Amino acid sequence: MDLSGKRVLVVGMARSGVAAVKSLIRQNARVVICDRKTENELGAMVHELKEQGAVVVAGGYPEVDPEQFDLLVASPGIPLEIPPFQQAFAKGLPVVGEVELAYWLKPEKLEFCAVTGTNGKTTTTALLEHIFRVGGIPTAAAGNIGIAVTSQVETLEQGIIALELSSFQLETIGEFRSHLCGIINITPDHLDRHKTMDGYIKAKANIFNNQTAEDYCVLNAEDPLVSSLAPLCPGRTVFFSNRRVLDEGAYINKGLIEIAWQGQKLPVVELEQSRLRGRHNQENLLCGSLLAFLAGVGTEDIAAAIRTFAGVRHRMEEIATPGGVLYINDSKATNPDSAIKALESFSQKVILIAGGRNKGSQFDELAGVIKQRVKELILVGESSEEIRASVMKAGFTNIHMVTDFPAVVKTAAGLAREGDVVMLSPACASWDMFDNYEQRGDLFCQLVRDLTRAG
Repeated sequence: MDLSGKRVLVVGMARSGVAAVKSLIRQNARVVICDRKTENELGAMVHELKEQGAVVVAGGYPEVDPEQFDLLVASPGIPLEIPPFQQAFAKGLPVVGEVELAYWLKPEKLEFCAVTGTNGKTTTTALLEHIFRVGGIPTAAAGNIGIAVTSQVETLEQGIIALELSSFQLETIGEFRSHLCGIINITPDHLDRHKTMDGYIKAKANIFNNQTAEDYCVLNAEDPLVSSLAPLCPGRTVFFSNRRVLDEGAYINKGLIEIAWQGQKLPVVELEQSRLRGRHNQENLLCGSLLAFLAGVGTEDIAAAIRTFAGVRHRMEEIATPGGVLYINDSKATNPDSAIKALESFSQKVILIAGGRNKGSQFDELAGVIKQRVKELILVGESSEEIRASVMKAGFTNIHMVTDFPAVVKTAAGLAREGDVVMLSPACASWDMFDNYEQRGDLFCQLVRDLTRAG
């Protein structure tokens, strides 16, 4: 699409919004970026964007009408209910996200391999990038993994971008098409934004909307919500399973990842050779292996990549073992299902740190797992009382309420004994106390390392 001279309003001055502005300016678009934060709150980025030629509107939003703008670009963290978008919809102006913009700008020989799901999509995306590199394919990871997609499509001329897509990003695609895509799992999340599970599932299903019969969509055969989407997919659906052997697709057979394809049973790698633990990571390994295979990577390269893949930051990240206690940063567990899967990865009972901002989730199922698998529960943040009520209703009473993260680590250290596992797996978003889950995880890691140095 020719964006030269187009009048574009970018809403939201976070990572993807800033990247969109820079790409649009390079395309000779006339760009305005706005944010409800003030210039003082936004900091040095305001000056940088002004220097590059953007008009910055801080502390609110401009009026939107066709005489001023041709296009709006939405940052994923901003709901579509706010005035600029509602005005655009009412007046027939297109609203797209940074992912759609990147699709418009990508070179013809550059493909996307897109992954979504409630949990595991960051790990799977990072794994895919690693497999592609081992397989000799020019690649980069982008999207919800923390790297703007526009910045990568303007860097790579060919190859495959491993693309993590959130439901927020998938709300604002239009023409976007991914030759390869995968949906790992779907459990309740972001219901404060999507209002209903149907709305959330619909957003996730957008990942395959524009596929053709030449494209592939990889689905989890053991997730009822995911597998139910197969009839809606215009591409070819291929399944993976961590519970049974399939006639076609990826599965686990006696501890070995295998891929069945065109009448052949192709061994890939022994599960025990992967550094990733837990049944949830089996889904990630299977989905990533199958997508990479369909992209043309050989099974030997897939196996070599799996053996050397160390995981991602803030997801089951082993930090240190002061006093023989293993501390794990699982800050990326921002919903109950993710925390449940983390707890199920350990045979021994865990000292769990949870709490934060609830995204519309219920905690009753988590409470049942806590009763079975948790030794002591430390709660912090906005949803502490809500989680506490669910856990007490389940009959668990070893609960410690704290007010900040230094107190979290101090309390955990006082409770833990040699051989214990202390895990931050909040089951909630970080926005009550932090800008993002990375900031939360970084502070936790720093506090644990301080504890290690002190001990």
